[in-house]
Amino acid sequence: MFTFLPFIIAIAIWSLVLKGFALWHAARGSQKWWFVAMLVINTAGILEIIYLIWFRPDSRFRRSHTPAHDSSSAQA
Repeated sequence: MFTFLPFIIAIAIWSLVLKGFALWHAARGSQKWWFVAMLVINTAGILEIIYLIWFRPDSRFRRSHTPAHDSSSAQA
C-alpha cells in the first residue's frame, strides 16, 4: 500500500497544476463550458491536456477558422 503513495501524490500534484492552468485559460477565454467540465470531471490531467493543446483561445495547434479574404479590403 505504501509503495503506491508517492505515485498517487505525484498524480495529484500533476492533476492540480494542469487543472489550475487549464481553468485559468478557460476563464480568461470566456469558455464557461470548458471551465465547468474541467472543474467537475477529474481525469488525472487528460481533459486538461486536451484543452490546453487544442481548445484554448491562444493555442498554436488548433485549426484556423479565419476567412480566406479580408473583409475590410473588399471594395464597396
